[in-house]
Amino acid sequence: MFRTALRNVLAHKARLLMTVLAVMLGVAFVSGTLVFTDTLSHAFRKQSAKSYDDVAVGITSYVDNDTGQETGLSQRTLDRIGKLDGVASVTGRVNGFAGVADPDGKLIGAEWSNTGSNFAPGKDGEDPAYDFTDGSGPVRDGQIALDKDTAAKGEYEVGDKVRVATNGPVKEFTLTGVFTTDDGAVSAGGSLVLFDTSLAQRLYLKPGHYQDVTLTAAPGADDEEILDTVKPLIPENAEAKTGATLAEEQAWRIEQDMSSLNQMLLSFAGIALFVGVFLIANTFTMLVAQRTRDLALMRAVGASRKQITRSVLAEAGLVGLIASVVGFGLGVALAVGLRSGMAAFDMKVPAGPLVIGATPLITALAVGILVTMFAAWLPGRRAGKIPPVAAMNSVHAAPTTKSLVVRNSIGAAVTALGVALITAGAAAGEQGREIIGGGAFFALVGVIVLIPLLSRPVIALVRPLLVRAFGVAGKLAGQNAVRNPRRTGATASALAIGLTLVTGLSVLGVSMGAALDKATTDQIKADYMIETAAGGGVDRSALAALDRTPAVSALSPDQSAYFRVKDDYVSATGVTPGDVQRVLDIDVVNGSLSSLGKGRMAVNEKTAAEQGWKVGATVPVTFDDGKKGSLEVGAVYKAGAVLSSVLVDTKVIAPHEAKPYISRIYVKTDGGPSDANEKALVNALGKNPAISVMDHKDIRDELGGAVNMMLNIMYGLLAMALLIAVLGVVNTLAMSVFERQQEIGMLRAIGLDRPRVKRMVRLEAVVISVFGAVVGVALGSFLGWAIGQTIKEELPLYALVVPWDRIGIFLVLAALVGVLAAMWPARSAAKLNMLNAIKAE
Repeated sequence: MFRTALRNVLAHKARLLMTVLAVMLGVAFVSGTLVFTDTLSHAFRKQSAKSYDDVAVGITSYVDNDTGQETGLSQRTLDRIGKLDGVASVTGRVNGFAGVADPDGKLIGAEWSNTGSNFAPGKDGEDPAYDFTDGSGPVRDGQIALDKDTAAKGEYEVGDKVRVATNGPVKEFTLTGVFTTDDGAVSAGGSLVLFDTSLAQRLYLKPGHYQDVTLTAAPGADDEEILDTVKPLIPENAEAKTGATLAEEQAWRIEQDMSSLNQMLLSFAGIALFVGVFLIANTFTMLVAQRTRDLALMRAVGASRKQITRSVLAEAGLVGLIASVVGFGLGVALAVGLRSGMAAFDMKVPAGPLVIGATPLITALAVGILVTMFAAWLPGRRAGKIPPVAAMNSVHAAPTTKSLVVRNSIGAAVTALGVALITAGAAAGEQGREIIGGGAFFALVGVIVLIPLLSRPVIALVRPLLVRAFGVAGKLAGQNAVRNPRRTGATASALAIGLTLVTGLSVLGVSMGAALDKATTDQIKADYMIETAAGGGVDRSALAALDRTPAVSALSPDQSAYFRVKDDYVSATGVTPGDVQRVLDIDVVNGSLSSLGKGRMAVNEKTAAEQGWKVGATVPVTFDDGKKGSLEVGAVYKAGAVLSSVLVDTKVIAPHEAKPYISRIYVKTDGGPSDANEKALVNALGKNPAISVMDHKDIRDELGGAVNMMLNIMYGLLAMALLIAVLGVVNTLAMSVFERQQEIGMLRAIGLDRPRVKRMVRLEAVVISVFGAVVGVALGSFLGWAIGQTIKEELPLYALVVPWDRIGIFLVLAALVGVLAAMWPARSAAKLNMLNAIKAE
């Protein structure tokens, strides 16, 4: 039976090619993902271990729970630690945000990983953490050193003046040196600025204090013993660990980060393989049908049902093996491409070899072979059930009425269960997303089971249009599309799965984008919004600078704060009374916002209802610094996307905050947005590269940018599943043409010319493709609606928006897919020799 399976594989190479391609693509994604993440993990672990090679003990300080401030470790503590037995050296570090401007004033590097730290030279004048390729480290105020990549991007050389923004106003420094480093921020595409230690302390903590401390051990000293002697000397808000422990923890964090990426990529590989199952099952179903006489002869000469089934499974196993081996090689190439492609996102990967372990290879072979054999099992089982006599007479076992009733009943029940779960999840709000996920699985499975039943009535609706538009070719195409509902259903299912996911994401993404856009246009009346590039908060000096600018007519900060009411923490926003109404559209339902100027607070409807607050109520509160007070409710307003639970005058919270956190500033200008006004704001802020001055378009782009990026990534990843679906259409049509050789010959004989034969096959492909797309669009829209219901609380302005333009594009693309997929089968059908085709069995 194995030799028979091998002969069948070699005899049907062209017909099995699409199956090989489908499995190969899925396996390539799986193995490529595993090799890619293994390579990244190995490179980062190696870099992590290297960075802790000389560290005996590391000490990290945290925010003090009582004061809410980070005090760090004092120089006195470092001096005491340095005198301990076995300690060779002690190095203190402070760090925070530092953005470097290029010659045009633009920020260099990724916003979220632009950092500053201190140059900490030892007795030899060198800092072991950095290797200088030019110049030396900074030794006084007004000097800095830059990492090599940042210096190259800014075209800076030693001795040049460099503008650097920290959490305060931008300042100009002299570049004293350029260095290389293994720092993670630089590896992530950011920048690193080194300051003199005393300046870094003033910028990021306070004079004479450090956030992190590393100890090196004297020869022969034991790290654990040093750790035991260090612990009693450090404050309660600090933690000490050995270098080996820190390296292990960092390696674990890297594994967790890689695991998230791994799971995301593997989930899309799983979708691709799931789609491939339908193509494989279709292929083997048609191959079995075409070999009915051969299988009957084998049964007649003594082959049992199990042997026939095993023959089909062995054939599938060989196909899966070939596809897995080729797919693994393609996966390795994909991993190399992904690693190189990270440079396009300005992310650098530490040097290291490509890691190809046993796990990716074993997984690739197991996945490819098992998926192929699983998909071929049902066709193989059906092949074993063919009675020898019936098969010898070319009467293929048609599905019985009972089997169709059972199939449709199961499909209807599973679909109903899925729809019920999705609906229940949508009604449950934020907690219902997992329920929706389970419901989506059942609904998708149920619809796939029902698709053969749905194909007849749905395609029957468009058949008159085909006849009217294309005549005989259209009529024949409509009949052929429903001739074998199971085959049509299996082919359409692959497209339906892909379009379900794509449509669901589109509905959700467009609806979220519209809500964010509405928040911008409806609630932000300001002409400009000021934010820091790193998201670290705008320094209060920016408020004073803007207030002195003649072009500014109104401005209000969005100053984050919170206070405690009994045991509940309530988020608040500090604003400027009077001006806040001019920069934000606040819909007051009770009271007046003018009460903010009298020291009262405004509360949104939801918080007021939850807390039982009404206008005039006095609320006892505990402020951030622990001091108690009371606030009177002066107004109640409708919740919005840019407003927090409570609004108060900045003067109310100022006495209770050592350093205010201003997330953004809203600015209204005389004459509205203009190049002159924007330039005036930029100049007022000192041409700070770390501060963004955004108009309404910039705000919309920022708020919607993440959503659009997510959609584009998802579309790219799902493209492979759709490609496999296209291969399924090609495969189905090619085998359908082969099966209908005699019929096509007869049609040619009675007058159907070659162009109309081609048109018939193309229209059949279009009908099947669009049918699958319609099912996918309908189910995807339903899922998009359900998930959207769960985010309404987080995004108050959210409302369902059906992207009809994108859905229209999806349907047109589905039709185009059908046309392209039919090119080869249609050409083959038109080229059939009329007489030979009529004689074909």
